[in-house]
Amino acid sequence: MAKLLVVDDDEAIRKLHRLNLADTFDIIDTAEPEHALALALEHKPDAILLDLMMPKYSGLELCQTLTSFSSTQLIPVLVVSGEIKQEIKTLCHNLGASAFFEKPVDYDALKASLASILQAKRPERRSEVRVRLRTVLKLRGLDNAGKAFEELTTTENLGQRSFLCGCTPSLKLNSVVDVLLISGIEEPAGKARVVRCARSGTQYPRYGFQFVEKTGHWVLG
Repeated sequence: MAKLLVVDDDEAIRKLHRLNLADTFDIIDTAEPEHALALALEHKPDAILLDLMMPKYSGLELCQTLTSFSSTQLIPVLVVSGEIKQEIKTLCHNLGASAFFEKPVDYDALKASLASILQAKRPERRSEVRVRLRTVLKLRGLDNAGKAFEELTTTENLGQRSFLCGCTPSLKLNSVVDVLLISGIEEPAGKARVVRCARSGTQYPRYGFQFVEKTGHWVLG
């Protein structure tokens, strides 16, 4: 059963989440947002439900922490809040949230969104050994509109034939880009295919790439 971390200071809301989601998810919850990162690291949830309006620690700050920290950035964060201003929704998406739901929650829609997000995560789960190593890359290719792009980016999550990184242009699954390794000089590494997309529709989407052709030096050989 997939694990779901719920972060909300309202006990009634946490009970409501359990009532509606416990048949599908193993739920861990906390009323203390400052404990959320430690719980995420300990339990490795498949997704996180996050309230925004909490004392001591802003849900927006926590969202940014969870989506940028290397050990939690692959965990989808779904915001559940009574704050419905469009600028707040946009900010959440720009911080990396995968979805936004207003209170009172439409649980059918929430379950459907969770199922879709978790299904999309699965292709990135592979047996290849991954390492945390900050590496500067240059990507070249065509975006969704067919426009050529060239962008410097970094990865801190890579394997012998794959890597995860942010990329401003919007890319389609299975699209192929040229990858260049930047380490003092610019070295062609090969061509890589998009196998996973997270945070699509945000200002800085993240993509999982897998090499389809190696033509030069790569960090792990």
